Amino acid sequence: MIINLKLTKEEKIIAKEYAKHKGIPLKTLIKTIFFESIENEYCCSIVDNALKEFEKNPKTYTHEEVKKKLGI
Repeated sequence: MIINLKLTKEEKIIAKEYAKHKGIPLKTLIKTIFFESIENEYCCSIVDNALKEFEKNPKTYTHEEVKKKLGI
């Protein structure tokens, strides 16, 4: 799949210089940043959901209690 991305002259200079600084091709930099952004957003949503669940039932366990429950 091909995706076109329009950048201003200044944005293009910044992007190329950043890719050069990182030592990777610009298309690799863009793909990496794009997918890292998706991953970060997904991870944040998982944490938010876990926090909401914890707030419903804020029970915590000690290491010893967890070991006992797991039979370790």
